[in-house]
Amino acid sequence: MSKKKVISSSKKKTTKPKTSAQSSKTVIAKAKSTKNKPQKSMTSKKKKITKKRSSVNKNTSKSKLNSLTKLENASLDVNYKPSDNEEYMNEKQLAYFKGKLIDWKDELISQSQETLYNLKTESRDVSDEAERASRESDNILELRTRDRYRKLLSKIDSALRRIGDGTYGYCEETGEEIGLRRLEARPTATLTVDAQERREMLQKQFRDDR
Repeated sequence: MSKKKVISSSKKKTTKPKTSAQSSKTVIAKAKSTKNKPQKSMTSKKKKITKKRSSVNKNTSKSKLNSLTKLENASLDVNYKPSDNEEYMNEKQLAYFKGKLIDWKDELISQSQETLYNLKTESRDVSDEAERASRESDNILELRTRDRYRKLLSKIDSALRRIGDGTYGYCEETGEEIGLRRLEARPTATLTVDAQERREMLQKQFRDDR
């Protein structure tokens, strides 16, 4: 009986040794599992970041839309004029300058269309050389004014964009208030008087150095 017990215990204790192929497979499987774990965490982090960015963009777009709707709903009197006694660049002032810029834009577009129509419809068959020369000089002046209108229209469009994003009325270099009087005289102004003078002096020095 003792011999049988010894034989059975020895059979239980003996285990099959793992081959080299099996051990290499287990090592590769463990390495793959450890590699996949950080990739999952990185992808989850990326998803969280993109969600945060989209929420921030949505909030900024909502704030812009709210400011634009407030600007459109701001009621103005016919005789309204911005004054220093009220808050600088409040809803009424922004609505006032927006209307001023839009009226100026419409006027420039109508004038440019009129000059273009005159250039197309004028008779080119002119026998007198003096009259022909005067017409050519007039055409050159009209083309120059049309080019000036084009530049003004781009400045007006940029000013309207600044009203939309809330940066209108402030200097693009210093961030200071441009001032109501300057904006009344030049609604497309982007610099204060001091900043404009500094820029003009630098441009003059650059031209002189050349």
